[in-house]
Amino acid sequence: MADPWKEKLTPEQYYVCRQKGTERPFTGKFNSHKGKGAYVCVACGQELFSSDAKFDSGTGWPSFFKPAGKESVREESDGALGMSRVEVLCSKCGSHLGHVFDDGPKPTGLRYCINSAALDFVEQPKK
Repeated sequence: MADPWKEKLTPEQYYVCRQKGTERPFTGKFNSHKGKGAYVCVACGQELFSSDAKFDSGTGWPSFFKPAGKESVREESDGALGMSRVEVLCSKCGSHLGHVFDDGPKPTGLRYCINSAALDFVEQPKK
C-alpha cells in the first residue's frame, strides 16, 4: 500500500516529519525568517507557533518560547541517541517537529527547537 505522506511531502519533509529526522543546522528556510504570521505544520496545516514567540537562539534552527496554543503540540520523552530529550510533535497528525529544551528566554524559559522542513508559514494579513 502506498504511503500517502510520501505523496504529500518532499523527501526532506518526509524524513523529518515521518522518520523523526533532523535537518542540518543553519540550512532551514525559517531559521532567519522574520515574517509576521503563523508557523503551521507542513503535513496537515495546523497552527503550531506564532511569529510573536520566535527568537534567535543561535542554534541554527527556528526557535520559539511557546506554542500557538495549549493544544497545538504534543510532547513525548525521547531517549534516542543516548540522550534524554523531549520530542515535540504536531498534536493533529503526529509529525515530528523537533525538541523542547529548558534554556529559552522569559517568560517561559523554554526553547522549542523546530525543523524548518516541518513548517510552513502563513503571513499575517496587512491591516
